[in-house]
Amino acid sequence: MHVIVDLCVVPLGVGVSVSTYVARCQEVIEASGLEHRMHAYGTNIEGPWDEVMAVVKACHEEVHEMGAPRITTTLKMGTRTDRDQRMSDKVDSVSRRRAID
Repeated sequence: MHVIVDLCVVPLGVGVSVSTYVARCQEVIEASGLEHRMHAYGTNIEGPWDEVMAVVKACHEEVHEMGAPRITTTLKMGTRTDRDQRMSDKVDSVSRRRAID
C-alpha cells in the first residue's frame, strides 16, 4: 500500500535547539531513497507503507542513539485505494484550483 505521511520528530530533554537531531533524521530519510519534502514543521514522505514506517522507526533509533532520552512524534498519514496519488498530485491540484479562481 502506498502512503503519504507528515512526520514531525521532536527530541525531548536535549535543550532548546533540535536542529542537529532534525538534520540527522533528514539524512536517514534521504538515505531511504523515498520521495520526501522537508518543511518548517516536519517532512512529508511517500512510498510503500513498510518502507515509510521503517524510516520513521530509523529516525527514532538514530535520535535516541544521539542521546535523546525521549521523543515525541506527530505522524499524519493518508492512503487511497481508488486511484494512485502522489504528493505532487495533491499540490498540483490545489495550484490548478487557485489558477481557476
